[in-house]
Parts: sequence; structure tokens; C-alpha cells
Amino acid sequence: MDIFEVVKEGFNTLTLNKLRTGLAMLGIIIGIGSVIALVSLGQSTQLTIQNQIESLGANLLTVNPGSQQNGVIRGAAGGATTLTLDDANAIKTSPSITTINNVSPEATRRSQVTAGRNNTNTEIVGVTNAYMAVHKIEIASGNFINNTDDQSSAKVAVLGPQVVTDLFGEGADPIGQNIRIKGMAFRVIGVTVSKGGSGFFNQDDIVFIPLSTAMKQVFGINYLTSIAMEAKSQDVMTDAQNQVGYFLLTRHKLNNPSQADFSIFSQNDILNTAASTTGTFTALLGGIAAISLLVGGIGIMNIMLVTVTERTREIGLRKALGAKKQTIVTQFLIESIILTLIGGILGMVFGIAASYVITLLLGSPFTISISSIALAIGVSGATGIIFGWYPSQKAAGLQPIEALRYE
Repeated sequence: MDIFEVVKEGFNTLTLNKLRTGLAMLGIIIGIGSVIALVSLGQSTQLTIQNQIESLGANLLTVNPGSQQNGVIRGAAGGATTLTLDDANAIKTSPSITTINNVSPEATRRSQVTAGRNNTNTEIVGVTNAYMAVHKIEIASGNFINNTDDQSSAKVAVLGPQVVTDLFGEGADPIGQNIRIKGMAFRVIGVTVSKGGSGFFNQDDIVFIPLSTAMKQVFGINYLTSIAMEAKSQDVMTDAQNQVGYFLLTRHKLNNPSQADFSIFSQNDILNTAASTTGTFTALLGGIAAISLLVGGIGIMNIMLVTVTERTREIGLRKALGAKKQTIVTQFLIESIILTLIGGILGMVFGIAASYVITLLLGSPFTISISSIALAIGVSGATGIIFGWYPSQKAAGLQPIEALRYE
């Protein structure tokens, strides 16, 4: 029998009972659609996190107090208070460190901020003017913290867009207005351009104040929570880590790197960690969705077995007229593959549409993996072959006389 005739007959057979055919394909549609949508969601989440990390600054290196061993933070002498402003100034002025452009000493705490009757709990960051260059901050209106503000411990503040909305309302101009941090009044001198984010990683939900004001008056500390640095280029990131690391070891009078009371993270380290985490998350989502593919395949096998039973006399008549076993096998396999391929195409459309709607609602970038679509369609075809094999073999194995006698 010609293959085109087999395919045409397969379509005709499947359209005889449209409801049953539709229900058989439903499992594949849901399975393929779920795989594509969930993989897309995982990749969109990964892209969002990557964009947020990259927006923190180009070629970013961050020194944090406390050392990291085997993924566990080990508090050295002084715990999380081992970095000082002198360390940051020494890094900036050291002739032995040739790979760093800018150094930004930072002191960060969360605190309640009020303006009139409104209040919000946000991140307070004590910074110098270098923060703007290191973290690629842009000003939407007003000015950023300058050296004079820091040297005079001025009580001025620059707000992120989210803080402006929380304290003054959508679209308000807070320049010249006062906010209160721990009971102290700060005059708003600037508003930053939105960078986006969510939760504790929202770069718009932040208040910048002069570093000296933060350390001496607001936080009451004499240490830094981090030192951010901008390497001269992506190519010297590793050299910069090594130069700064050995320099701080010498300053802290430590001979062995394993005794370090600080940790240095590059932007690449953070990106790789985030990619690994979201990659695992995406694989988990894909694995969960793949279960529905298995269920859909079993559903198709059940439908094909019912079809074999219903068409027993037809099979017997064909074999009595000389139809070969291979012809019967091919006929039922083609029907199974048609079911899964059509279901796969419909599932692909459903998955792409669902992922678009989900990312639109979440405000995440829309991304579709071509490999996941190709894999899904390939899996749907393979499902048709795998789960159609047993019913086709059962049909082909029927004896003509017994099949013709079947009621």
C-alpha cells in the first residue's frame, strides 16, 4: 500500500470519531504546551535575573566581609565587620592595583523611612560619589551625592523611583522635600532612573545618603558592609580579583588565603550562580511538565487499543484478502503518529501563547527556546511511535479466522 494512501486512510479513520480523537490528542496538547510554557517561564526568569545583575554595573567586583569556604560563610575575627573605609581608600590609591577604575565603599541597612503620613521600609545605602560610576546609576532629576556632601556629613538623600511612589505618590516631584530616617530629617536632592527589580532585589526601592552620614549618624558603625569596584575591562576581572585579594590579605596581616576575613565576588560569579540555579529550576519545571506527556502517551495507547478492538473484523477481512502484517502495523502506527503530531503542533501553539501571556502578566521578557519546541515536536512523534507500537502489533497479530468471527 502506498504511504500516502495509508496517511489518507489514517486521517479518514480518525475523523470518524472526532470526540474520541480530540480527547486522545488533549493529553499531548497539554503535555507539549506545558513543557514549552514552563521552559519558557524558566528561561524568562533567568533572563530577568541576568539583566538585573548586569544592571548593577559593568565589570563589577564586590568585596564582602567574612570569608566563604565550601559555600558556607565563615566569620573570621570581627565577623562581618572586617572591612573599613581605610581598606577602600587603600585599594583606590595603591600603585600595585592596576586593574581597577573606580572604588565604591558602601554601608547598607534596611530602615523605616517616613514622609508626612506615609512610610516605607526600604534599603538605606551610604555611598560616595563613586557609587554612581561603579553601579552605572543615572539621575532622572536633581543631583547625586557628591564629595562635599560626604565630607560634610550632609543630611541629603537621593531616592529610587519606588520610594518616591511609596512616600509621595505616583509621578510626584520630591526634590526639595524632606524625609525622615530614624527620626532625622534628610532633604531630597535627586531621583534615580528606574532599573527595575522585585522584592529585596528591587534597585528602585532604595535611598542613597552620604557614606559618612550613614556610618556616623544613622547606623553608628565604623566598618563597611561592602566595597564595590569597577574593573577596567572584562578581560582583567580575574587579575583584579587576585590583585585586590592579595592586597587585602597583606593589609589584614594574613599569610594564607584560606584565612581570609573577606570574600570577593565578580559579576561573572553571580551570573553563573544565578544561571545554575535558574537552570535547575527550569529543568525541574520541564521534568514536571514532561510527566503530562507520559500521561498523554498512555491515553493515546488506550485509545488505539480500543480502536483495535472495534476494528477486529476489519483487520481480519484485510488479512484474509492478503494484507501483510507490516501493512497492518504501518496503518496503526501512522494513525498514532498523526494523533501525536497534530497534538504536538496544537500544543506548541498553546505553549507559546501561554508563555507570552504569563511573561506579559509578570512583566518579564518574552523568550522562546527553539530547541524546546523542536524537542517537544520530536517527543510527540516519538510518543506516537512508542505508544502506538503495542496496539499495532496486537492488531497485526490477530488470526484472520478468529478476527472474522469476532462479535
